[in-house]
Amino acid sequence: MSDRPLPDDLGIDTLAIRAAQLRTDEMAHSDPVFLTSSFVYETAAQAAARFSGEEPGNVYSRFTNPTVRAFEQRLAALEGGEQCVAFASGMAAITATFMALLSPGDHIVSSRGVFGTTHVVYDKYLRKFGIDTTLVDLADLEAWRAAIRPQTRFLYLETPSNPLAEVGDIAALAELAHAHGAELIVDNCFCTPALQRPLDLGADFIIHSATKYLDGQGRCLGGAVIGPAARMTEVYSFLRSTGASMSPFNAWVFQSGLETLSLRMQAHSRNALGMAEWLAQQPGIARVHYAGLTSHPHHELAARQQSGFGGVLSFEVEDSDGQRDRQAAWRFIDATRLVSITANLGDVKTTITHPGSTTHARVSDDEKRRSGISENLIRLAVGLEALDDLKADMVRGLQALGHTSRV
Repeated sequence: MSDRPLPDDLGIDTLAIRAAQLRTDEMAHSDPVFLTSSFVYETAAQAAARFSGEEPGNVYSRFTNPTVRAFEQRLAALEGGEQCVAFASGMAAITATFMALLSPGDHIVSSRGVFGTTHVVYDKYLRKFGIDTTLVDLADLEAWRAAIRPQTRFLYLETPSNPLAEVGDIAALAELAHAHGAELIVDNCFCTPALQRPLDLGADFIIHSATKYLDGQGRCLGGAVIGPAARMTEVYSFLRSTGASMSPFNAWVFQSGLETLSLRMQAHSRNALGMAEWLAQQPGIARVHYAGLTSHPHHELAARQQSGFGGVLSFEVEDSDGQRDRQAAWRFIDATRLVSITANLGDVKTTITHPGSTTHARVSDDEKRRSGISENLIRLAVGLEALDDLKADMVRGLQALGHTSRV
């Protein structure tokens, strides 16, 4: 890291560029990337001291790499957290947190509106090890309260949620968790620290899929967990032992992505709000889900705990005959020509997908219904293209359903 300590109380935009800068002997201005599997030592005694932890330093890139460490420290600084541990993917970060910090017999209360694969981890893998999960509606604080047991260790949520942009009250849920001896985990993927800082609102841990907005261009897979150092020791130990490690190259890409995060998130939010307002006026759009709309039931909460509404929205379609089904959604998607048909999000390129058959395909039909993921639902992760061009592409989808758009 740089030998010159940074001033205190820097703004988040400055931290995104200057925190945890690496400096080699060559003093390159750009952060270097350490593409190496292992590190060499001056003596056998030094090697032993490094492996035992008696002497700080790099050992093996599975768990100590300067580039990965720089990304971890920069992201922790942006989130206002004590320690960050990076992983190979967002799902690796989620699973590692649960496996490192939970024991058989423990219990999780989770919002329904989480990524589909998180449901698979709950139902197929945590349950195998005697860890039970209760699902509740994100905005129903009394349902959260009623679901807590003496064995509850974590309350877990995504806010805004995927794909319906529901918003959970982080401060209220943190207070509820702590009153029952539990901890709150917030997946901050959709907002990032540029728009929302859950730790400031009382959360204990933050989860990120760095694959999304932290990168911003859909190049690399990665994940991260941020939390108190005393608790993160066990998460780090799990990483060291199981090896779901972030690639140094990916960490270098993510660290570079953080430098433009605030600018990108503001631009994503502007485009998404413009798109949501326009879609809400179009024939063939039965409903738009975006917390930036004043009609959204969680708009006031989102405005209070976020500094922007993010780039992800979803909407329900119907064809000119009134059909609201999967076929209508697929016809709309297939008629587009500009946006990318892919389940990833957080890219400068706008992406479109049908959640029921992609991101949430492995969720049971009953749970999809309870979560509000209908067959005619489409998710749009609005990128940074010209908004008029994106609207024109949505017009193609509307025309495929037999509708004429309104300006």
